Amino acid sequence: MRTLLKNCFLVTLDPPSAGKGDIRIDGGSVAERGASLQAGAGEETVDLGGKVVIPGMVCAHTHLYSSLVRGMNPPKRKPKTFLQLLRRLWWKLDRALDEESVYYSALAGALESLKCGTTLLVDHHSSPNAIAGSLDIIREAVAEVGLRGVLCYEVTDRGGKKERDAALEENRRFLAATEGDGRFRGLVGAHASFTLGKASLEACGELASAYRTGVHMHVAEDACDVRDARRRSGGGLLRRLENAGIVREGSVFAHCVHLRPAEFRALATGGTWLVHNPRSNMNNGVGHAPVQLFPGRSALGSDGFPADMFEEARSGFFRAQEDPAAAGGRIPEMVAGGWRLAASMFGTPFGTFSGGAVADFTVLDYRPPTPVNEANAAGHFLFGFGSSSVESVMIGGKWVLWNRMHPVIDEEALMRRAQDVAGRLWKELD
Repeated sequence: MRTLLKNCFLVTLDPPSAGKGDIRIDGGSVAERGASLQAGAGEETVDLGGKVVIPGMVCAHTHLYSSLVRGMNPPKRKPKTFLQLLRRLWWKLDRALDEESVYYSALAGALESLKCGTTLLVDHHSSPNAIAGSLDIIREAVAEVGLRGVLCYEVTDRGGKKERDAALEENRRFLAATEGDGRFRGLVGAHASFTLGKASLEACGELASAYRTGVHMHVAEDACDVRDARRRSGGGLLRRLENAGIVREGSVFAHCVHLRPAEFRALATGGTWLVHNPRSNMNNGVGHAPVQLFPGRSALGSDGFPADMFEEARSGFFRAQEDPAAAGGRIPEMVAGGWRLAASMFGTPFGTFSGGAVADFTVLDYRPPTPVNEANAAGHFLFGFGSSSVESVMIGGKWVLWNRMHPVIDEEALMRRAQDVAGRLWKELD
């Protein structure tokens, strides 16, 4: 199906650009960009009336299973450290998940992401009592909403060898099932170095090598991860990961708050991606990542917060402004990094309106009081654009949100059901 989008105001960040134009879409990709394009025979024409159109956003690290936690009572014993937070909340939550709660957390989270203008989620999943097939459940939910996804299952030694092996198998199975898939890809998931022994780390690296993919894991989120690596190996955290074959092309390292400058320099020359998660870092009190040291292959994630990348970017920018050594100006670059990450995973351009790029676009009902141009596009993104302006979203040339409504999903019914499932989950946790 061919579609012509007329009267668009096209804004990109990679490189920054802004201006009027039309877009012709064919087979889910951009076929042509130009001024005053004429509709062809049988071509659907949509006049957007001068509204802002941006590429669909990418959330480069999230946990959809956390969608049902919002508003839940905090642990009865208040955590004082990051490890206590994991033990008293997150590791209890993932073990309480079953197939139904995995499905509804993914469905609700994906729909919320879509309504924020996010079109691709790089998800990191864990449900120790429902491992086998869990990535298929998430895939089904994300596909029902219409998003793209890069999925993995978290390998850890916390539950013993049997659970570890089941997690490795779930990653292997999903990687094999998604080879060549235009909407979904797989990575090898791993929790963090401090919950993985040498053999388990090496197993993750070997699986990634076998499927020519990367490892998606938390790296140096808290100082405990660094201390543990020194205790286990006598060396730095990055060296431990390198020895296991995890520092590789396509790997995704989330957080990286406590890496050393020399480790950032070492990562600058490889193919590993670093993902900054400012809201989560602030919420968990783990420190502020030195974004000025992040290499060019870096992006933004939400780490389980709703995948509102406008809010994530603003939070990251304002937090960096408080730190004289940080570089708030890196944040728009990291937003653009999400598109480059997606392009590297799917082998096709993202984040641009050029011919051949995926037709993943967000239409904003944004009426700026000042001009929007190439020089200030990043400023409008940080201080003007927002999820409240998201009106319609196209993914792969199809409208998956039109005038703030999903064409298939009954949002009210979905959220009622999600609330029921969340209530049951909360009771189990109590």
